Amino acid sequence: MKKHVISRALSRAVIDGMLPLVDSRLTASRQPFDAPQIIQPHDTSRAWGVAHFGVFVPDLPEPYRYLNTMTLLGASGTELFDLDHLAATDARDTSTVFSSTAHADQRFYRAYDMHTDCSFTSDARRLRWAEDLAINVALPHVVVRGRYPQFDVDLKLEVTDQVSYFVKTPIYDHLSLLAPYSGTVDDVEVSGLGTFEYARIRTHQALTRRPMPAQLKLPLDFFTYQIINLDERTQVLLTDVRARGRTACRLAHVRVLGRETEVYDDVHFAVTEYGEPLVDDRGNPMRRPRKIKWSVRDGGREVLTLIGALDAPWRLGHGPGYATAYSYTGTWRSEPVSGSAYLEWVDVQPR
Repeated sequence: MKKHVISRALSRAVIDGMLPLVDSRLTASRQPFDAPQIIQPHDTSRAWGVAHFGVFVPDLPEPYRYLNTMTLLGASGTELFDLDHLAATDARDTSTVFSSTAHADQRFYRAYDMHTDCSFTSDARRLRWAEDLAINVALPHVVVRGRYPQFDVDLKLEVTDQVSYFVKTPIYDHLSLLAPYSGTVDDVEVSGLGTFEYARIRTHQALTRRPMPAQLKLPLDFFTYQIINLDERTQVLLTDVRARGRTACRLAHVRVLGRETEVYDDVHFAVTEYGEPLVDDRGNPMRRPRKIKWSVRDGGREVLTLIGALDAPWRLGHGPGYATAYSYTGTWRSEPVSGSAYLEWVDVQPR
């Protein structure tokens, strides 16, 4: 109980007090991306303790539905994303790869020691996780090659300067760049709108080689991130992140190829129905949403409403959380929309 009281006080101080003063995510998201030099792996850094490279495709054809390629370099020191039992000898050298689709058993998750299993160049042009995953970043070009036991991935992305910042502060940058893609999943040719993502974080975990004790981990305890392609040119990013009941990020980013990004913070998210809990490979339960609802408003105008039904396999691997897909219906600027969306879900809120 004392731990939760302390973490609630810390969440209130950081999220309500400090974050609004230093976070420039809304302003930066409405401008072209002009900082490619920040995209580095920081694998030998003790200043930037965590880096993240990700490539996400939300609407592959059936039966795949989506593709995620998510990597973390370093341990975060947060409740949301750390799996201490997978930590390298030095927790700061831990890296993970999570990739999956909704088809069959196509789910890959593995932890690595960055200094024995991986190879990264400082400019991110060559990132290698054993023989499993290669990502080459030379903006505006990104190439992804995955060779997993269950499936193969080959994608080329043409990254635009249309950026969405989830966080932009002196100690944490987390951004997404709209990125048309083409390639293959297995032998199936695919193309459309994807997203290339990058983050770098200064974390207290960088001070010690041992995993941060549970009582000292940052108390982020709920996270959902969802990607929807409303049509072949329009992509929506929906985010809800919380810490002991405080909202750290609840935003809707709307990107249309060739236009300025729109960002909305009058956003409401709710789970309208839960199903049986998810149980991970160590017996830990997590609440499983079955139906969800989003509402996005701009002043008195309704921009977007969505009702989603979770109807794809849940893939364990987002730290202690999951990725999956859902079918949605709704309205976009008063016009009906429907389709399939990508969802990430981590819920470790105290009960």
